[in-house]
Amino acid sequence: MGVNISDIIKSHEIKLGDLKGKIVAIDAYNALYQFLSIIRQPDGTPLRDSLGRVTSHLSGLLYRTANFMAEGIKPVYVFDGRPPDLKLRTVDERIKIRLKAKEEWQKALEEGDLERARMKAQQASHLSKDMVAEAKKLLDFMGVPYVQAPSEGEAQAAYMARKGDCYASASQDFDSLLFGTPRLVRNMAITGKRKLPRKRVYVDVKPEEILLEENLKSLGISREQLVDIGILVGTDYNDGIKGIGPKTALKLIKKYGTLKEVMKAKNITIPEYETIRDIFLNPPVTDDYELNWRDLDEDGLLSFLCEEHDFSRDRVMTAIEKMRKFRKYREQRSLDAWF
Repeated sequence: MGVNISDIIKSHEIKLGDLKGKIVAIDAYNALYQFLSIIRQPDGTPLRDSLGRVTSHLSGLLYRTANFMAEGIKPVYVFDGRPPDLKLRTVDERIKIRLKAKEEWQKALEEGDLERARMKAQQASHLSKDMVAEAKKLLDFMGVPYVQAPSEGEAQAAYMARKGDCYASASQDFDSLLFGTPRLVRNMAITGKRKLPRKRVYVDVKPEEILLEENLKSLGISREQLVDIGILVGTDYNDGIKGIGPKTALKLIKKYGTLKEVMKAKNITIPEYETIRDIFLNPPVTDDYELNWRDLDEDGLLSFLCEEHDFSRDRVMTAIEKMRKFRKYREQRSLDAWF
């Protein structure tokens, strides 16, 4: 879920083509959960193979990544490691929400309410360890690199962007800004028409780019103060203060300077706020990664998806054609370097 500070953040609409030739570090868990949520049957049932194994995450990862590569984008996926201890409570709460949503999904199906069934099914999405392993296996066949973060994937992606090893990090969550990514790309994995929750309204979802320094300058704050705003609003590591949204939090931080002074002036308490600040400002990251885009293993990809998981061969071949386009583009770039 992450921190919701959208009301005070300025973004710029872009096209996927604007990222041509650029390395983008994608929050893998964030993207996979989006695929699991969106790629479903009308009644909310996820895509499955003949053995009943869920394949929505593989479908989204294959076709969306192939689209990135066809645009000349160099994707690298960053996977979560062990979450900070303070996040374990949030994880437990999400498990309870999923279990309740699963019960309500079944009830909606029994009542024939397909719209509600689909909504509850999306809330019941769960990414298992086996699914993560399958996603990594698919990326290996596609020749796409991935990085295993020691803790939060968003923090690792932000670190890679700050180092200059990639152009931007990509996630739906604004936490990436608190982790210090200089450039955040949103809506990479869900571009297209999407239905608004609980409404019969469809909207066009387009990629957008958010520049950290531009926003800090516009808001008149530092990154540390942005973190303090996030903590006031609420993060994965703490509940926010009731009645304080991002605009109010911004006013308070600008008036009092720091979260510590806000708490003192307003007589409020946020347990372990210093630990939370440190999670965002000094997260565990690693330099142990290589960003190499290898040759596509077509035979392995076809065997894995079509023979093991019952994917349509024609559709997989369409994705392969797009990835071949990426290989030609990469080879041309290498050739151009000689002239």
